[in-house]
Amino acid sequence: MRFAGVLSIHNWSSINSRFINIVSGYSRPHNHSLPPSRFLRTCNTVAIPTADATSSNSDRKAIRESTESNQKMENGPPQSQSQQELINLNPDVNKMQLLVRSDHSGGWEKCWEQDVTPWDLGQPTPVIVHLHQTGALPKGRTMVPGCGSGYDVVAMACPERYVVGVDLSDKAIKKAIELSSSLPNADYFTFLKEDFFTWHSTELFDLIFDYTFFCAIDPGMRSAWASRMESLLKPDGELITLMFPISDHDGGPPYKVSIADYEEVLHPLGFKAVSIVDNDLAIGARKGREKLGRWKRLITQSPL
Repeated sequence: MRFAGVLSIHNWSSINSRFINIVSGYSRPHNHSLPPSRFLRTCNTVAIPTADATSSNSDRKAIRESTESNQKMENGPPQSQSQQELINLNPDVNKMQLLVRSDHSGGWEKCWEQDVTPWDLGQPTPVIVHLHQTGALPKGRTMVPGCGSGYDVVAMACPERYVVGVDLSDKAIKKAIELSSSLPNADYFTFLKEDFFTWHSTELFDLIFDYTFFCAIDPGMRSAWASRMESLLKPDGELITLMFPISDHDGGPPYKVSIADYEEVLHPLGFKAVSIVDNDLAIGARKGREKLGRWKRLITQSPL
C-alpha cells in the first residue's frame, strides 16, 4: 500500500470543511459510476421548484434563493459543512481513517483486507507511464516505497530498469504479485513485504519514486523519510516525488503537503530540486493539487 510504514497518526478531530476537496481526489474511479467531481455534485443535488404565472413575489424570491443555493452546492460544498457531511460524501476515506486510527500497527493491513484503498488508482500513474515511454526516467535499480498493488512498479520495469516495490502490507504484496506475476516483464521487478523505515537493502538505488506515501506518514516522521531516501539512493541517484495533496486542509491522512515541506527535510541532506512542475497528467479531482518534483543530491568534491 502507498501508506505503508506509518507509525503514528494524529489530529483526527481537526479535519475541516476544506478536506472535502482532497477527499474527492482520493476516490478510486472504479468505485463509482461517475467521476469524483460529478459524484460529489450528484450527492449535493436537490429538487428545485419552478415558478409559474400564478406565483407570488414572495414565492418567486424563495425559488430564486433556493436555485442560487443549489448552484452554490453544485460548485462545491460550503465552508461550514460539517465533518459528518464530509463522511457521508466519501465513506471510503472516512472508513480508511477509522481503520488506521483504531489500530496504528495494523490499520493499513485492515484497509487492504476490507478493500478500503481509496488512494489506489487501479492503474499506473499516468505521468510515470509518460516519463517511461518518453525515455525521461533514469535507468538502473529503482524503488517504489508503499507500492500497494504495484501498478507503477510494473509500468517502469524493463530490461534497463529493475524495480523493487516495497510495502508494509502483506495483503498488498500478495495482490501485487497476483496481478503481475505472469506479465512479460516479470523478470524485471519484485515485491517485498518490508517496512520502509527499517528495511535494510543490500543494494542502493538509482531512482526512487514516491507518490501518496509522503502524505500518508505523520508529518513528524518526514525527517526520517528524508534520511531513508538519502541512505537508499546512490550518491548520483534521483528522487522523484509526485506531491499530493497540495492544499491547506487540516488533519489526515492524507496530510497536506507543499513544496516547502519537501525542501525543509531534503535540503539539509543536500538534495536540491532539479525541476518542480505542475502535473498536467493528474487524474480527475487531483488536477491542480499535484506537482512533480525531481531531486538530486549536490555532490561536493574535496580539493586535492
